[in-house]
Amino acid sequence: MAFLTSIFRTFFSIYVFILFIAFLLLIFPIVLIASLFGKIKGGNFIYILCKWWSHFVLFMGGIYIKRIFEAPLNRKKQYVFVFNHLSYLDIPVLMKAIPTQYFRILGKAELSKIPIFGFLYKNAVISVDRSNVANRAKSVQQLKAFLRKGISIVLSPEGTFNMTHKPLKDFYDGAFKVALETQTPIMPILFLDVYDRLNYSSVFSLNPGKCRIVYLEEVLVDGLTMDDVKILKEKVYKKMEEGLIKYKVSWIKR
Repeated sequence: MAFLTSIFRTFFSIYVFILFIAFLLLIFPIVLIASLFGKIKGGNFIYILCKWWSHFVLFMGGIYIKRIFEAPLNRKKQYVFVFNHLSYLDIPVLMKAIPTQYFRILGKAELSKIPIFGFLYKNAVISVDRSNVANRAKSVQQLKAFLRKGISIVLSPEGTFNMTHKPLKDFYDGAFKVALETQTPIMPILFLDVYDRLNYSSVFSLNPGKCRIVYLEEVLVDGLTMDDVKILKEKVYKKMEEGLIKYKVSWIKR
């Protein structure tokens, strides 16, 4: 039975990947045109295309989104969104998870080297090379610039996939420093099922099913200073950790 499941997931993954590439090729000429209109107007339109792309791929892949609101969410408010990072599926799910029309994601710089996809990627995300101090500093300045223009930002404070079998990896400071410097509230969101839909161990493990997204209560930063980075980070970490334990996510080894 396990062998048959593995075969199904492999062929299913290839099927969805072909659709992924086909839709990318379809919208690529529009992305080229949009990129000529700059990081704000052009980037905003590219994000609209990416949302269509994610809707199509998730639908054709039999993946449906279920949203769980633990607190009211102001869809018109600007946030620093933070999420737990577990899967290559995180990005298309993020496109459906973030309720604001325009936002920017902080992403790994190495993905911009992928042919065709890399062009869309570098025009849509704020890329960061964590091994380069100057590049990290530049990406932080870009994040703050978008926030000042009224555009929300999205970061994974874990930086890379959580492969620890704990609820979360340790957090980097970046998201919390940006939130404090710009006095922007933090909105923690949890991905409960991406690990089960597409495991980080193999791109051929995709399978259809639900992807639950939990919106936790926003964390205000009013009156806090840069001296409070550690306190803020620990507060958000604890809130997200408790949420993942509460929903009994599958990757936690007890």
